[in-house]
Amino acid sequence: MKKLLLTYIFVCLALAAGAQNMTSSPYSRFGYGDLGDEAPNTFRAMGGVGIGMRSKQAIDPLQPASYTTCDSTSFMFDLAGSVMWTTYVDASGRRNRVNGNLEYILLQVPIYKRYIAFSAGVMPYSSVGYNFSLSDSINSDYHYSQMFAGEGGITQVYGGLSFNVLDWFAVGANVYYMFGDVSNYRALTFTESGMHDVAMYSILKVSSVRTRFGAQLFHTFEDRHAFAVGAVFEPKLPLHGDFSVIETNWLDTVQYVGADIQVPMQWGVGASYTWQQRLTVAFDYMHQGWGEVKCFTNQQLRSRSIYALGVEYRHNPLGREYVDRVFWRIGAKMADPYLESINGKEFKVSIGVGLPLRNSATVFNATVEYDHRGALLKENYLKLTINAAINENWFFKRKL
Repeated sequence: MKKLLLTYIFVCLALAAGAQNMTSSPYSRFGYGDLGDEAPNTFRAMGGVGIGMRSKQAIDPLQPASYTTCDSTSFMFDLAGSVMWTTYVDASGRRNRVNGNLEYILLQVPIYKRYIAFSAGVMPYSSVGYNFSLSDSINSDYHYSQMFAGEGGITQVYGGLSFNVLDWFAVGANVYYMFGDVSNYRALTFTESGMHDVAMYSILKVSSVRTRFGAQLFHTFEDRHAFAVGAVFEPKLPLHGDFSVIETNWLDTVQYVGADIQVPMQWGVGASYTWQQRLTVAFDYMHQGWGEVKCFTNQQLRSRSIYALGVEYRHNPLGREYVDRVFWRIGAKMADPYLESINGKEFKVSIGVGLPLRNSATVFNATVEYDHRGALLKENYLKLTINAAINENWFFKRKL
């Protein structure tokens, strides 16, 4: 186990070292950047479901009420890394980029038997990373270049508790500490000496707290049919931090500070059905009220709907052949962009496999996601994410 864990950590670090950032998308220059996926890799292969999921093979920070699914003697640890190949296509041609990084670090432990459990972790809330330029002329007389560059992101550290209020009802809550810097730079330069250049640099520094609440109803019938439905809710809160802009033109250098910054109210519902611990089908809907929040820039935001559907199958959990116990997953997701400047919906399909260790509840997972978004600038990426959901019995007394 130690050798496998060390090997896995080395692979994740190698993936992270292979590229410079979580994203290279020009779309990340808008708003808070590219928003992260809070579902664990196990469920990303199922389209990113999680609100109605109760699984002993995954830590699910998307639904804080799910932590009590862990065994009363188990310790769970989940580490994920990814690499992403992206193609951008517009009127000027085609460009390719490769990015990668650590995705998240999660842990989960029981507090009191099967009634109270705790989870904590680190994951990205948003990522920014782009660098591109455009050149053109005005009536073929004045030639200019536009440069755009940005980097950074917002990271979130969470701690959450889950309570089994009844044998069929659980509630939970996460508290997030959000921190990070997002910087954006743009410049307009002219070739002709008589024209004046303009540049603007902005930086957002975040240090804030937000919360999420969750609840689940679940029941198993005749030890064959398991159902679960869940809901999550986050209130709209101010995002404490500093925002400053420095603008340089031919007359002066101007600096101004301060802006209203918020994170949106969001709510979601989900449901799952499991047959004989072999087949699981799940569906989620999430609404994010970006259209009602104040942005630190003058960009227009719009409310966002996210639909996710996923299926997981394994032939026989108790089968003698190893292939019988392998998890096979497939999913799809459709989402609206949260920025008015981005046209069209985002479509994503995913497949994945879960490889359990012999004589252990630990599972190594690999997920491949294909995503498409954008109209004038088409962005297509293929993302490989691997994670180790380590599940070991730590909290039990040995009998002499």
